[in-house]
Amino acid sequence: MAPSLSQAYRRRWWMAVTSIIENLLFSAVLLGWGSLLIMLKSEGFYSHLCTENVTEADTNVSLTEQTVWPSCIEQEEILNLGFTIGSFIISASTLPLGVLMDKFGPRPVRLFGSSCFALSMVLIAAASYDPKVLSALIFIAVSMNGFGGICLTFTSLTLPNMFGNVRSTILSLMFGSYASSAVTFPGVKLIYDVGVSFSVIFWLWAGFACLVFLNCFINWPGESFPGPEDIRYRIVNLIIQKNVYIVYFFGTAGSPPFYRSVCSPIFLWSIITMAMSQLRIIFFMGALNKMVEFLVTHGDPNLNLYSSIFGTLQLLCLVSCPLIGYIMDWRMKECEDVVISAGGEKSTSGPPKRDRKIQKLTNAIRAFILTNTLLVIFGIISLIDNLPIQVVSFVLHTAVRGFIHSCCGGLYAAVYPTNHFGTLTGLQSMISAVFALLQQPLFMWMVGPLKGDPYWINLGLLVFSLIGYLLPGYLFYHRRQITKEKTARDSLSLSQSVQQSNSLNLNK
Repeated sequence: MAPSLSQAYRRRWWMAVTSIIENLLFSAVLLGWGSLLIMLKSEGFYSHLCTENVTEADTNVSLTEQTVWPSCIEQEEILNLGFTIGSFIISASTLPLGVLMDKFGPRPVRLFGSSCFALSMVLIAAASYDPKVLSALIFIAVSMNGFGGICLTFTSLTLPNMFGNVRSTILSLMFGSYASSAVTFPGVKLIYDVGVSFSVIFWLWAGFACLVFLNCFINWPGESFPGPEDIRYRIVNLIIQKNVYIVYFFGTAGSPPFYRSVCSPIFLWSIITMAMSQLRIIFFMGALNKMVEFLVTHGDPNLNLYSSIFGTLQLLCLVSCPLIGYIMDWRMKECEDVVISAGGEKSTSGPPKRDRKIQKLTNAIRAFILTNTLLVIFGIISLIDNLPIQVVSFVLHTAVRGFIHSCCGGLYAAVYPTNHFGTLTGLQSMISAVFALLQQPLFMWMVGPLKGDPYWINLGLLVFSLIGYLLPGYLFYHRRQITKEKTARDSLSLSQSVQQSNSLNLNK
């Protein structure tokens, strides 16, 4: 039986910590496809296609040692097709998942997602026993892997609602662990290189995914996590001796219609900003090897070294994302105007020092300006024809990749109703993913007419990235309008109170 919201509230820190770990190990692990591809080729997946065009070394070794399989272009093409399918499902599933999560809550979605992930690991492990016959299972496996991983990510994004004024910080950790999951397959490959069996690794991984299912079944409530703006809570019973309290949540009515959120200028500007940022980030990841190879021809032979550096730096997302969360939560505690007494009663603590809505917009403006500034600096460094300097662009790319999702998620959590968060995030993610498909023709243009030189494409994307400042510009305008309205309301309220006071004096 699912726990109640009051029980989940007491377990919120346990759920937050385990969700971060689960996102890191089970969410977007397909983003580390390069390492999985090497393992699949080593295990002989689709090696039976290599009847021709096999390199001489591979052919000779494969004839003398059965543990080494031939490799060919046909094998790489069909395996990369599996990655294309899996990565597409990660993006394409966001919108329907958002709708389902807003309707049914995170618990059933998370249970189903962890089951899909576990089954994907089972299929990969089973296919490794006879890859010549069972290689086709990899397509089903990566599809379920991508779907299960995005289920775990999406459901974890509503959990920060239980943390009040540090909600954006917790949300940024969720995004950071999701972005950092690209290092999971490289880590698994290190275990594989030590000599651990491929099938044993994936059977164990499936078992760990079952623990995710069990954790969700025990701790996650059947209801959606209500946001601070959508709930009222009160302490019903306080046992001072045991320092135990029970919190009951009550949802508020009158949530604005969904179409109003979708058609709002903030959401429309966020789509433009996210689409631009996603294209910039995805193109760099997809064309990285070719860009490094182009720079290598200028004299630096350490191709593998720089590829390893870029992969390792993906963990930086987990470290850098809380910075944006801290910016989004800046001075939110000063907006509190209600305190809870020891007897469980609410009382006002006087007028708040800051207006909550205005402070949220101020924090969002700062976060987006910082993120887009880093993106522009990243674009400038990408134009420099020097491979060691590109390590700085690796760091900035990883930081922006974590920042942009945390900024957008924090903005939606701050501005829109909680029951719209999943659908809005899914819609934005799907539109951005479709726009990011432009990276394929850009890549073909780079390796074709430009002969591997990414300079002009990077220059165009640098100019294109300047539109990212339009969203914080609109937020600044929107904040000024709200400030004017608040000033007018305060002036009207003050004049009315003065009139009432004068009336009372006249009556006396």
